[in-house]
Amino acid sequence: MAERIVTLLPSATEVLWFLGHGHRVVGVTFECDEPPEAAGLPHVTDTIIPPGYPPAEIDRLIRAASEGGRELYRLDRDLLASLDPDLIVSQDLCRVCALPSGDVDFAVRELGCRAEVFSYDPMTLDGVFDQMAALDRAVEPGRAASPAIARLRERVAAVSERVAGRDRPRVLLLEWPDPPFTAGHWIPDQIEAAGGEPLLAHPGGRSSSTTWEAVAESGAEVLLVAPCGFDLAAAESQLRQVLDRPEVASLPAVRNGRTHAVDADGLIVRPGPRLVDGVEALADLLHPAG
Repeated sequence: MAERIVTLLPSATEVLWFLGHGHRVVGVTFECDEPPEAAGLPHVTDTIIPPGYPPAEIDRLIRAASEGGRELYRLDRDLLASLDPDLIVSQDLCRVCALPSGDVDFAVRELGCRAEVFSYDPMTLDGVFDQMAALDRAVEPGRAASPAIARLRERVAAVSERVAGRDRPRVLLLEWPDPPFTAGHWIPDQIEAAGGEPLLAHPGGRSSSTTWEAVAESGAEVLLVAPCGFDLAAAESQLRQVLDRPEVASLPAVRNGRTHAVDADGLIVRPGPRLVDGVEALADLLHPAG
């Protein structure tokens, strides 16, 4: 059983608390803010991305770092060694989102740590629930399946049942606004479960860049702006910037006032229990009561 856990991505931090393992976590990242008490733990990573950077500048910085072979995240190896974890949770899902598990494996070997490294890498909504269960077993081998995860699946099924038979609006979700990126991974599953038809999306694949011409030609009936790494207030600001672009003026979503900012960190991009809150919130946007 893992008694001392370091988690290197915010979604895993949420999952560990959700599953009742929060008291075992001894180190987190600078981004781990849910639950709030996690933020007070030692931060074992930092980033080269300055706070408050606009999306276009962040994109340029990321591209320059990638082309120059520069890492986006820094691991405090001395702190990691002093925390003496027996389990480290990392990921290989996205080099932009967190430190890759391969880098962590190398650091563990170099430091002579005794920790196991668990890579948390879901690609679909069902995969999120499966990975949550796998992380639960990594912490406590032989533990019975968590009823909390089963309840998450039941909530998704309840939403799908509620919207079954209704017209499914064509939904375009921008996971990044400048340049525009459309949704991948589990996000198309969320939209489908909420009763929508995801456009320009990549279910179970990577979010990818598109063009404003493709956005204009999509025929989206609902436009959602959910920028990765940002909260609702920032998403609202970025939605206004998107709506200022002449390319989107002819979209049915814009003409009919069906454009919405979404709290990406809280509801969409972190693969943990709050994705189900996201499904429920999307269903309310796509199929409003009355």
